Amino acid sequence: MYTTPSPDLLLEGVIIALGNDLMPAVTNPKAQATVAMAQAVLQMVRQTLAHYQEYLVDEHNAMTKVLREVAEAIGPATGPEAERIRARAAGVGAKPDFPTPVDPAIVMEAHHAANLGIVDSMRELDVLQRVGNADADRALQIIRAHMGPRLVRDVETMVVGAGMVGRG
Repeated sequence: MYTTPSPDLLLEGVIIALGNDLMPAVTNPKAQATVAMAQAVLQMVRQTLAHYQEYLVDEHNAMTKVLREVAEAIGPATGPEAERIRARAAGVGAKPDFPTPVDPAIVMEAHHAANLGIVDSMRELDVLQRVGNADADRALQIIRAHMGPRLVRDVETMVVGAGMVGRG
C-alpha cells in the first residue's frame, strides 16, 4: 500500500486542482458554484476521515444506551408502538459497547442498526405522544439530548475545523 501521498493529501490535491486548474476555466456561474460546493464537500470528507472510526464507535455505544433509556422511560405504556420500542431496546439496544479501535465493518453495521432503531423509536414515540402519553414526551427528550451534541460535533468537524475559511 502506498502511504505517500496519504488519502488526506490526495483529497487536498483535488481541492486545490479544482480551484487552481478548473475554476478559472469555468465561466458559467452555476458551474462555478458546483465546483465550489464540490471543494467544500471534499474538505468536509477530509476533516471527517480523521475522526470517523472514533465517532462511529462513540455514536453506536451512545445510541444503544438511548434505546434502553427510551424503553425504560415509556414506563407502563401499552400498545404495539410501546412493545416495538421495548423489543428494539432488548435487541439492538442490548448490543455490547465497542472498544476503540474495532473492525470498521462490524461497527458500521451495528451503527446503522442502532441509527435505524433511534429513527423508528422516534416515529413510535410520536404515536404514543399523540394519544397523550406523557412518558413518551420524557422518552423523546432522551433522544433529543443524545442528538444535540452529535449535531454540534458534526458541524464543528465538517464545517469549522480547518474548513473552507480563507480559501479562494
